[in-house]
Amino acid sequence: MSAPPPVPAETTNPLGNGDTARASLEALRSEIAKAVIGQDPAVTGLVVALLCRGHVLLEGVPGVAKTLLVRALAASLELGTKRVQFTPDLMPSDVTGSLVYDARTAEFSFQPGPVFTNLLLADEINRTPPKTQSSLLEAMEERQVTVDGTPRQLPDPFLVAATQNPVEYEGTYPLPEAQLDRFLLKLTVPLPSREEEINVLTRHSEGFNPRDLRSAGIRPVAGPSDLEAARNAVARTKVSPEIAGYVVDICRATRESPSLSLGVSPRGATALLSTARAWAWLTGRDYVIPDDVKALALPTLRHRIQLRPEAEMEGATPDSVITAVLAHVPVPR
Repeated sequence: MSAPPPVPAETTNPLGNGDTARASLEALRSEIAKAVIGQDPAVTGLVVALLCRGHVLLEGVPGVAKTLLVRALAASLELGTKRVQFTPDLMPSDVTGSLVYDARTAEFSFQPGPVFTNLLLADEINRTPPKTQSSLLEAMEERQVTVDGTPRQLPDPFLVAATQNPVEYEGTYPLPEAQLDRFLLKLTVPLPSREEEINVLTRHSEGFNPRDLRSAGIRPVAGPSDLEAARNAVARTKVSPEIAGYVVDICRATRESPSLSLGVSPRGATALLSTARAWAWLTGRDYVIPDDVKALALPTLRHRIQLRPEAEMEGATPDSVITAVLAHVPVPR
């Protein structure tokens, strides 16, 4: 998945004020680039997730700016954000909030946890036990938190951006399939190229402070109203029966792959169609084409399949299996 091209000012589109919203979201890329270098696909993936009301799992080795990327996104979007460092001793109430006894009134009052925000950064989510990981499931799926039998709505928009380290497994708790399926996208954050890494060092030598994004010149370029207009425009993006069939054929092919013990579920097919619509709109169209589906297939599906042990021993990866499926499923004309 690469970043969509800028939309020319003269482009006309039947989606109304969606053009203005698209321009605002397009400006996010240049704004975030003031702090994060060379991660355009991850930035675009986060924008797609916001458009689809989904959540994102960011995977990469330490030091590739996963946390900085999410913080820069929040600073550019005029959204509330909170960060939770997931550790082995973190309790579910540390995330969702809890009832606190007030001696003055002799009553219990609810103290909201950090999940009550627009953009929650769940840092190193696989370092906390499953009980605490599962505290996010209701929030991610239902957009609410239930404490002592009382459901409490989370703000809108609401997005969980969780990070995990793919190379360090000691003291970690792998996310179960049920929780992985709640993430709309799994984005890999690669190491920068040589030129990009030189740019990173140059910025730091010139005084860039990743803990002070304001001093780096990052300002809000879009807000909740832009996001809502964009979501409405995406919802009107047309999907032909042929495209819907293409998405279904891709997902069904994963269930029949000899390399997989678990293929993509119908929820995964719905997610792929949703992300393809958002991608189509970001690239300036009000209809989906097969290339939109292909562009989002890897980040949308790679965490929803499970390799057979023998296939893994032979060097197969989720990405290689999905790529092979895309090569064999007939593309609608």
